[in-house]
Amino acid sequence: MSFIKSGLSPALASLLIGAFILMPGAAFGEIDRVLVDKSQRKMFLYKENEVVRQYTIALGGLPKGHKEQEGDQKTPEGVYILDYINENSAFHRSMHINYPNDADRQSAVERGVDPGGMIMVHGQRNGAGMFSGLMQLFDWTDGCIALSNSEMDEFLSLVPVGTAIEIRW
Repeated sequence: MSFIKSGLSPALASLLIGAFILMPGAAFGEIDRVLVDKSQRKMFLYKENEVVRQYTIALGGLPKGHKEQEGDQKTPEGVYILDYINENSAFHRSMHINYPNDADRQSAVERGVDPGGMIMVHGQRNGAGMFSGLMQLFDWTDGCIALSNSEMDEFLSLVPVGTAIEIRW
């Protein structure tokens, strides 16, 4: 069927197709799982077991191993939930990871330490977005997962609150 027969001009059809292609996630809908491979410094967004986006990430200063306590500069390992968006953070947008879970809290109690918290997927520190190309080359967070600002905007447009995030070494 041609665009003319459908009553849609070629110019309008091109505009609509272009808008569809440029809309993040339009081709595949919402993400249903996020995987973070700390050893590769990569984040993968999945829709129905297919990787649809991949990002290079920055982590905490001592990323190997599971987060055990406040201030250890580790990113937790395990399966968590992305449970809310924080638009008023010290970083360009963020989404909270529900660390610590019950097992993390119990482990911290047994060791007599504070498990820490406020682990986020976030963009660059406010006002430092112009340096994201450089900042993404090394681990600089306190245990969070950092993206560039434009990647963080895309991430929030694709990943709904309530999505599972698996973090592993």
